[in-house]
Amino acid sequence: MSGRGRLAFCAALATLAAACALLPLVERAAWLIQAAVLIGVQAGVGAAARRIPLARPLTVLAQALTSLLLLTVVFARSAAPAGFLPVPGVFTHFAALFEQGVQDVSRYAIPAPLTDGIRLMLIGGVLLIGLLVDTVAVTYRSAAPAGLPLLALYSVAAGLSVGGARWLWFLCAAGGYLLLLLAEGRERLSQWGRVFADRSRPGAAPHQPGSVGGPAAAPVRTGRRIGVLALGVSLLVPTALPSLSGGLLDEMGTGAGGVRGQGGGTVSAVNPVVALKNSLDQPQDRTALVYRTDGGDSGDSGDNGLYLRIVALDRFDGAQWKPSERRIGEIPDQLPAPRGLGPEVRTSTVRTTIQASDAYAQDWLPMPFPADRVRLEGKWRFEPEGRTLVGYDKQTTRGLRYTVESLQVRPTAEQLRNAPDPPPALEREYTAIPGTLPDVVSRTARQVTRGAANDYERAVRLQDWFADEGGFVYDTEVEAGTGVNAISDFLRQKEGFCVHFSFAMASMARTLGVPARVAVGFTPGTARGNGAMEVGFQDAHAWPELYFEGVGWTRFEPTPTRGTTPPYARPDAPDPDRDSGEVLPDRNGNDEPTVAPSPSQECTAQQKRSDPECGLAAPLPGSGGSAEEPSTAALVGIGGAALLLLALLLLPMLLRRRRRSRRLRTRPGGTGPEAAEGVLAAWQELLDTGWDYGIVPEDSATPRTAAERLARVGELQPPEAEAVQRIALAVEQVLYAPEPRPAPGIARDVQQVRAGLRAAAPRTLRVRALLLPPSTGRLLRAAGHRGRTLRDRWIRAVRGPRTAE
Repeated sequence: MSGRGRLAFCAALATLAAACALLPLVERAAWLIQAAVLIGVQAGVGAAARRIPLARPLTVLAQALTSLLLLTVVFARSAAPAGFLPVPGVFTHFAALFEQGVQDVSRYAIPAPLTDGIRLMLIGGVLLIGLLVDTVAVTYRSAAPAGLPLLALYSVAAGLSVGGARWLWFLCAAGGYLLLLLAEGRERLSQWGRVFADRSRPGAAPHQPGSVGGPAAAPVRTGRRIGVLALGVSLLVPTALPSLSGGLLDEMGTGAGGVRGQGGGTVSAVNPVVALKNSLDQPQDRTALVYRTDGGDSGDSGDNGLYLRIVALDRFDGAQWKPSERRIGEIPDQLPAPRGLGPEVRTSTVRTTIQASDAYAQDWLPMPFPADRVRLEGKWRFEPEGRTLVGYDKQTTRGLRYTVESLQVRPTAEQLRNAPDPPPALEREYTAIPGTLPDVVSRTARQVTRGAANDYERAVRLQDWFADEGGFVYDTEVEAGTGVNAISDFLRQKEGFCVHFSFAMASMARTLGVPARVAVGFTPGTARGNGAMEVGFQDAHAWPELYFEGVGWTRFEPTPTRGTTPPYARPDAPDPDRDSGEVLPDRNGNDEPTVAPSPSQECTAQQKRSDPECGLAAPLPGSGGSAEEPSTAALVGIGGAALLLLALLLLPMLLRRRRRSRRLRTRPGGTGPEAAEGVLAAWQELLDTGWDYGIVPEDSATPRTAAERLARVGELQPPEAEAVQRIALAVEQVLYAPEPRPAPGIARDVQQVRAGLRAAAPRTLRVRALLLPPSTGRLLRAAGHRGRTLRDRWIRAVRGPRTAE
């Protein structure tokens, strides 16, 4: 392998080593194998282009086009003609996959499932970094700056991943970079000529001039030692430095979460259960929140109550429930549509104004669920999967006043009973249970729900068993419990508070295949008498949320004597929205039509999408109602760009065909300068044809010697070999004879030889001769020479008058 080839190999290896830092972010590592194959093809195309050689920009362009074709084959084969041509539909497919990947990144906890969107982002990003590293380190021969894209790749992965193995990924990335630097150093040393071996060691083997193998030179050994020392220092020194703690766990009494970085990038996975227990254990029930709704009755029909939700605990490790570490961002003017909510479910919009007391300070914002719009001041960020707001830079709820518009979702028991299966990715994430969970949990869940026909009936039976039929007692004096036996101990002792009931029901639901998580917040509180509701610290509560497709995340209430059971969770109760075909009356009992809508007017989700005043429910997942179709101008632009890329890919072939046509167009059958010029043009075309098929011309060879070499190396048949000799004889006549003889069939002879070379060449060589003919390098060099000549003429023309003066 040549020095440049070794450098290209090390560049690809360094990229893949840095990409290993992305492995903890997803569940499966199969994408890295695909990325390695694509990186290898990309590096191979670059090596071939540099060997031709192509100009540096054309080399980079060839690699970029190859990467696009590879991504098309892997991700958009069904949308591409012939399975690889990047037409406008391919770019539309890429855009849809990328948008899906962005949504999946914000939706799933780490490690996320390897969806097609996330896979495109991973492989496409690694390919882009690989192209940058190869361009800087190999094409432009500057390996040191190539560490910047490698650092960017590692930094993104390290900033998102969690766990104690970050040092291993740093070691991989740094080792790959040092390997790249070492390869560049050896390649540069090989260009200096002889590399002398170290003679200070007895028995050192002699070193051949011009070789970079064998014993390492002293500078190379010194570089290796410096690299190893630097890696060791970077790994060991941080362990001796004092830790810079953010105090997240120390602030559990006042806050339940935290955000990394200025402005937030991820919400940290801390457990707010300790804060909830502390609130319930307060000796005096102090006021935490006071709120007022536009309906005057806590925003509901009165029997459901307005729960103020703080955070969702969706990660269960067998010992405890806690929130996952997820991406957060700016608060949109309108929050995303509630996940899974369909247009058939009736909803109403509720506007709630909330005032937090000075005694209540935490960095999760209590809100009705699902919130639709939030108006508040301060440093807050939005986490879309749990639909929660979290403060950063020491922002808390202390003394905060804010307004929330939320949807009151009112499914019927029939809608929940007939809910279709949830999306596979959601089901996989929210039914995951650790292997350490005691068998008694799943066994008890099956016993309690024996005979249930669907997930809704299973959920109701679990709720009723905890709240009424199972003999459980509500007691806040019981410790919350930790460890893998906490839930099994609670099922045996049957004493606990809301944390025990919600954790146990959610865990048991997951064992039955029902997606579940735990929500933490406040119950509706007590009425003040002036239309306002007062929420105390002792109203802190936890409840399970189960997912039903078409309805979304749905609250259940298994804790006895706490909160209220929602109407849909009482199968024997009449459905509030069912009637005999008559129009439902106004909430206030007034059937008279009015001009203005009532404060909490009910309507379907379809009406809400067209009328903001009627609420803002979401379309069903995958319905495409929220996706924006690309404009005609965008499609035209994408198509034009694709055609331009295709034209650039075909440019070497087109230039070669044009040059061949011009050379063989001249009629060399006559006499005089024109005929001589035609013979020499045909000879040059013959040499370039041989070059395209792997026979590099030798400038010092005579025409007859070159013809014999072309026939021998090209394995030409006798007719084609005779044609080569005729062309060589015509060239000698032009060069040496006083009066050259006519050569009327020389163009036909060139075409015959070209056909013979093509027939004898292997398929890969034929493809290269067609798409990337090496002889086009002569055209590029000629163009460069012509450009330099014009530049020199221009300089002389500008400087001429000054010199004359």
